[in-house]
Amino acid sequence: MSARGRDASRCRWARTELSIPYHDREWGVPCRDDRLLFEHLLLDCAQAGLSWEIMLRKREGYRRAFARFDPEKVARFNHRSVERLLKDPGIVRNRRKIESAIGNARAFLDVQEESGSFADHLWGFVGGKPVQNRWRSIDQVPAKTPLAETVSQDLKARGFTFVGPTIVYAFLQATGVVNDHLVGCFRHAECARLARSRRGLSSGGSSSP
Repeated sequence: MSARGRDASRCRWARTELSIPYHDREWGVPCRDDRLLFEHLLLDCAQAGLSWEIMLRKREGYRRAFARFDPEKVARFNHRSVERLLKDPGIVRNRRKIESAIGNARAFLDVQEESGSFADHLWGFVGGKPVQNRWRSIDQVPAKTPLAETVSQDLKARGFTFVGPTIVYAFLQATGVVNDHLVGCFRHAECARLARSRRGLSSGGSSSP
């Protein structure tokens, strides 16, 4: 497909220098790598009340500040770490969100210990197969779903914070647990093929934005 054709069919929310490559390379790709799942979860939780564009601009800052999204290292952060991060202009300097990231890292490790991997636990909610939605308009895409409610309740019960159903649904969309590219978007079919091949993303290093 030509670049012009892709511009015409791309999901309408992807229109900026950062959001276009994020949309084209990462959003909606089935992800089964725990470090990358933790990265998405940390960023989605930090996004609460903010635009995703802000988080894309700060993603490198978060990568540096949060040990390249290594949950084992983040789980060892302490009070001094929080005070240091509150002075870091590369991230959202909100005490509750910073403390949430550290607490969520610890809860993430607990899930890994119980289930073998966070990915195994997460994908268990959909039987290992992404939900293939067929929205034709961005107005049809919900802010949350019963699946997001279920995952949200599970994560809260396990000690995660900032994981309401709307945040969780954004996380499920980003990590390809649900394919919410519009059917007219060139990425809908591509992500569906990745789901069938079970390739997904295997590298913990960020492939985008």
